[in-house]
Amino acid sequence: MSERDSIFEERRGAMTGLAYRMLGSRADAEDVVQDAWLRWRGVEAGEVSNPAGFLNRVVTRLCLDRLKSARARREVYVGEWLPEPVVDEDHQDLGEDLSVAFLLALERLTPLERAAFLLHDVFDAPFAEVAKTLGRSEAACRQLAARAREHVKAGKPRYRPSAEEEQRLTSAFLAAALGGDERVLRDILAQDVVMHADGGGVAKATINPVFGLEKAVRLLMGIKKKFPAPDDTVARLARINGAPGIVLSHAGVVFQTMGLEIADGRIVAVYTIRNPDKLARLNS
Repeated sequence: MSERDSIFEERRGAMTGLAYRMLGSRADAEDVVQDAWLRWRGVEAGEVSNPAGFLNRVVTRLCLDRLKSARARREVYVGEWLPEPVVDEDHQDLGEDLSVAFLLALERLTPLERAAFLLHDVFDAPFAEVAKTLGRSEAACRQLAARAREHVKAGKPRYRPSAEEEQRLTSAFLAAALGGDERVLRDILAQDVVMHADGGGVAKATINPVFGLEKAVRLLMGIKKKFPAPDDTVARLARINGAPGIVLSHAGVVFQTMGLEIADGRIVAVYTIRNPDKLARLNS
């Protein structure tokens, strides 16, 4: 492997992590990194004095281009949009701060706010480099990052459950949801729990988030009654975007993931992905 190839491979994980946070899609992130590879190969050896800065700049600009069409697609997206799940060891090369709540907070930012915040606060790029990437002044980039920081602060989980608590609550939720145990659901779900679901208009899923314990229990009991999991469904505990979760499969095909957010001994949010396009990576 040449030195230039080695430099790119050393940066691949960071670039994919940046692109995933920008786009919310692992598949799109990998496409962006592949495009960045082509740009990198087109640069003369010795022409780039700061490879990390150059590659971050290329990836960010490619992501900003993609976000223009992505925003248009999301305006007509059926139901709630959730980021593509990153399961188990898949997240290890992408860094920390992959929680769904954090990614949804990023989604509410403008593309430039998102880029400025990620480059500076997550990937430690100096504002001079951020300004060069975004074609804005350093002062403007500081303002973009500051505005983003305030919005993102609310999206970062403030509670870190222990491994034992995660295991206990995830196992209990899995058994209660599949078995229709209303009593256990009431014991483990928070009063203000929020149920999110993304079916993309392809798979059955709620169109809007469901808020509160009573509605969440009714939803889960209704799903158990009207749309039970197929016979011989295989369920396993997993890490989804760095948090506890569940992967459901049938005949070797993953048809659903459920990421859990836990706080103060209760499940405060459930993020269900049923859109097969967002599960395709798990079946490849």
